[in-house]
Amino acid sequence: MANTFKNFTSSSVGTNEVITYTVAPSTTTVMIGCNVANTTSSQIKVTVKAAGVHIVKDAPIPAESALSVLDGKIILEASDTVTVSSDTATSADVILSVLEQT
Repeated sequence: MANTFKNFTSSSVGTNEVITYTVAPSTTTVMIGCNVANTTSSQIKVTVKAAGVHIVKDAPIPAESALSVLDGKIILEASDTVTVSSDTATSADVILSVLEQT
């Protein structure tokens, strides 16, 4: 079983849900970090989901600030997705750190 650390990013996330990561077939993934940065000069609210379930919903991020979404690790299975959206157009950048086990 191979273990590989990887980062995945999405930039200029807005009001439409963006898939930042999809678990590959025959893979188990440990989500070890997820940071969302507000790239605007106003507060935004972000929603992050894993496997269709909210990790955070409408979490406020002050202007030009960031939020670390995880407090622990989350296990994802094949075809699970991590999605991000904001209440403001083109307002957030996301970096997701994972450990893939294949």
